[in-house]
Amino acid sequence: MNLYKLSIITIITTTLVGCNPKFDVPDPGKGNIDASQYVALGSSMTAGYADGGLYFGAQQNSYANLLAEQLKLIGGSEFKIPYVSQNSIGIGNTNNAPSVLGNRTDCQGTVSLGPVKLAIQGDASVFSSNVYSSQGPFNNMGVPDVKVTDVDLNGYTNPFYSRMASNGTSSILSDAIAKNPTFFTVALGLNDVLNYALKGATSESITPLSGPVGVGFESSIHNVIDKLTANGAKGVIANIPSIKSMAYFNTIMWNSLKLDTASVTNLNTFYTALNAPFSFVEGNNGFVIEDQSIPFISRRLAVDGEFILLNVPLDSIKCHKWGSLIPIPDRYVLTLSEINTIETAINNYNVILKNIANSKGLALVDMNAFFTKIKTGFTYNGVAVNAAFVSGGAYSLDGLNLTARGNALLANEFIKAINNTYGSSIPEINATKYPGVIFP
Repeated sequence: MNLYKLSIITIITTTLVGCNPKFDVPDPGKGNIDASQYVALGSSMTAGYADGGLYFGAQQNSYANLLAEQLKLIGGSEFKIPYVSQNSIGIGNTNNAPSVLGNRTDCQGTVSLGPVKLAIQGDASVFSSNVYSSQGPFNNMGVPDVKVTDVDLNGYTNPFYSRMASNGTSSILSDAIAKNPTFFTVALGLNDVLNYALKGATSESITPLSGPVGVGFESSIHNVIDKLTANGAKGVIANIPSIKSMAYFNTIMWNSLKLDTASVTNLNTFYTALNAPFSFVEGNNGFVIEDQSIPFISRRLAVDGEFILLNVPLDSIKCHKWGSLIPIPDRYVLTLSEINTIETAINNYNVILKNIANSKGLALVDMNAFFTKIKTGFTYNGVAVNAAFVSGGAYSLDGLNLTARGNALLANEFIKAINNTYGSSIPEINATKYPGVIFP
């Protein structure tokens, strides 16, 4: 039976309002910072990971690299990046290929525009050799998937780091310190909760606040900042965005199970026989999700505020009765209590980050507010920007990392924080020069 129709992508043509945006560009001034040796520490966004993978074009458009270009206006030097070959398709954290926007056919034979992989798998040669001797030492020390607790781990075996490490026993932090940075940015902590969230809170764990370096968030981030500032370097700390603002968790709505009269009758008959404590109505309903706390049937209806993850197999929903007769497995769902656990950790991390920035006299970028602003939506120099998947202009095709335009806007947030804290006058970037998702 036709239970519902589900569509997660609405293609909207970006409308430009006004033909000639104007920018107030100040004369560059360095204030009281020395940008001659800028080093960036962070995870996927810092590295230039987008569309589900690390590839040359995305690395070029990382917020860290865009910021480095502006810092050159006040004395910044070459910003070395561990580039993937320009001819490579790149690779993701599950050895997958990055995605592009293209036509795809679902289980019902419907053709629609959406993310498609460039290849069956990513370019494994990216991880086959170390590029330090040919390209390093590096200024961009962003490493996809890194947690705060991993940053000073000697011999860290993350393949994205292994390909750029100075040697087999170095750490991300030791390689960064070896550059003798005069200025730095740190955007760490998101993966300390995100890995847990991306698996529906069914595996992984959230980094605890307390514990020694390499175990607890607080001691580990203090260790990073203490070592970066030991020789008087100034810099910027970014706080952590709420997962509630991210496209990955807001694209497939909890109540997208759309039912006609016949489907309602059949489902209610089925679940009445199971003594289920819920029923269905014509129109939109919450998806049926796995919940082991529900006696006997281990399922219930999703409720407002819960997330269906972007990686849920849509063909299983459309053609194999997931979300109706068969509950969506827990690994594709975040419940209210799980979301609360994640958000509590983020809030606690952000208090620590703010306190460190204040105590050290460092700039603080409110990345949490920036991503919330994207979710709400705004107009930038005549261009609409929001968190809509594909069409919003900010999020790349993985729903987590940013497009080139999103990275340019984020780089501007760093510039504002630097100027406000250090009395500099670094010009902001014209983000309209950078694309959102590229349409075929």
